[in-house]
Amino acid sequence: MLTRRAALIGAAGIAAIPVLHKTAQAEEIMDTSMVPPADLSKLKRVKRKLVRPPMVHEHEQVASTEPQIIEFEMQIVEKEIEVDSGAYLQAMTFNGSVPGPLMVVHEGDYVELTLYNSPENLMQHNIDFHSATGALGGGSLTLVNPGEKTTLRFKATRPGTFVYHCAPGGPMIPWHVVSGMSGAIMVLPRDGLKDHNGTPVSYDRVFYIGENDFYIPKDENGEYKRFEDVGESYPDTLDVMNGLIPSHVVFNGKVGSLTGDNALHATQGEKVLFVHSQANRDTRPHLIGGHGDLVWETGKFNNPPERDLETWFIRGGSAGAALYEFLQPGVYAYVNHNLIEAVNLGATAHVVVDGDWNNDLMEQVEAPTAYDAAYEGKTALP
Repeated sequence: MLTRRAALIGAAGIAAIPVLHKTAQAEEIMDTSMVPPADLSKLKRVKRKLVRPPMVHEHEQVASTEPQIIEFEMQIVEKEIEVDSGAYLQAMTFNGSVPGPLMVVHEGDYVELTLYNSPENLMQHNIDFHSATGALGGGSLTLVNPGEKTTLRFKATRPGTFVYHCAPGGPMIPWHVVSGMSGAIMVLPRDGLKDHNGTPVSYDRVFYIGENDFYIPKDENGEYKRFEDVGESYPDTLDVMNGLIPSHVVFNGKVGSLTGDNALHATQGEKVLFVHSQANRDTRPHLIGGHGDLVWETGKFNNPPERDLETWFIRGGSAGAALYEFLQPGVYAYVNHNLIEAVNLGATAHVVVDGDWNNDLMEQVEAPTAYDAAYEGKTALP
């Protein structure tokens, strides 16, 4: 393992990284091996198979049992992905997807994750759960080299939506995050979601939107560069990252990942829960033609949701949730309402809704038609 990492550092051409990385580990890695293990032998174990976003694995909205140990497995995969036509990223991923899968448990459950770092990978990796308590969110207990695996268990004590991401130490942290290594976990209250009055509410579908900012370098001709592996990509990517101007801002890893043939689908009358995460930058989700009926803007279900929002704010390093009942059919655009990032950089999704149009909610009174300019109204201000 050491030989592979040394070769990677040499390829990247950055001699300072071993010192910085070693220092970060010395200060942050904890040894808890002397502490007696928790006795959870009486708890039921349930295995959940993670699925690729924007879909979410099977789960109950209201817990039907006492707290359980929910077992997940996740593979770390380093691979090249095409972010846009001609723009390739040497990505680092949880389970091969950007973002990583959404995990769903209930408050009081125990999350038990086995994390595999594939032997084909070049980098150390770990996972930091914003929903967990202690030891850098699990980051100090899950640092694995290529070819290693580790298992972490933590108790889900706070309901809400939370980010998780890779945080291997020092300058590796932002690079791994903007290379795709983030996802989210949703911890539901045991008795389910409630509105602002404390009345139970449910959803018919849940979509997970993971927003990423990418920093893909260009050559002297203005063409996007392409690299052999993550190590080779680091120096040039670092230069772009430090300029704080992303080349792409996308949903679910790619421009067009949730539009066209990849659009999301719903039916008129369905209530859809949108879970939206951004591990690095602030964002402003907006559903064009719809609203946030109930919005947990900070993602924390112990707080009453806001109502009827047009646009909501997701702080960098957090995840939020918004519930909307689709009342009209048609194509809805779900965007980051920094419209430059939505239209020019890629942060747009589409939701195709089937159903029957309701003219009481919106009606085209007169279709576009030519008119005689000589009789144009004269009421406009000069």
